[in-house]
Amino acid sequence: MDALYTAVATATHGREGRAVSSDGVLDLALGMPEALGGNGQGTNPEQLFAAGYAACFGSALGLVGRQAKVDVSDAAVTAEVSIGKQGEGFGLAVTLRVELPDSVDEATGRKLVEQAHQVCPYSNATRGNIEVDLVME
Repeated sequence: MDALYTAVATATHGREGRAVSSDGVLDLALGMPEALGGNGQGTNPEQLFAAGYAACFGSALGLVGRQAKVDVSDAAVTAEVSIGKQGEGFGLAVTLRVELPDSVDEATGRKLVEQAHQVCPYSNATRGNIEVDLVME
């Protein structure tokens, strides 16, 4: 791969620390979610992954929409990232909920969502590693 951009971030003290990007734009406290025994103060890696995946998938959807000459600029993507036991360790699962504008019919929307799933770098990175469910709303 010929990189077009490289993001750099450093996390200290794991889930109870801090994450900072190299340019300082991202600088936030990390905390264990209450569901995992933490106090819920601060964000967690699953939230960061969900935000990144939702934004990236939305961009991929916009790209395939423009290519198909279908306006999906008002689409919304919600990523739900779950963590759970998997064998001896932990694993992730993702549900992507895509809300398309009313002007896009269901068949066209389904086709665009499937195409976006082939284009999105997060989808390509997770394919075969993480269960990803696509839900159109």
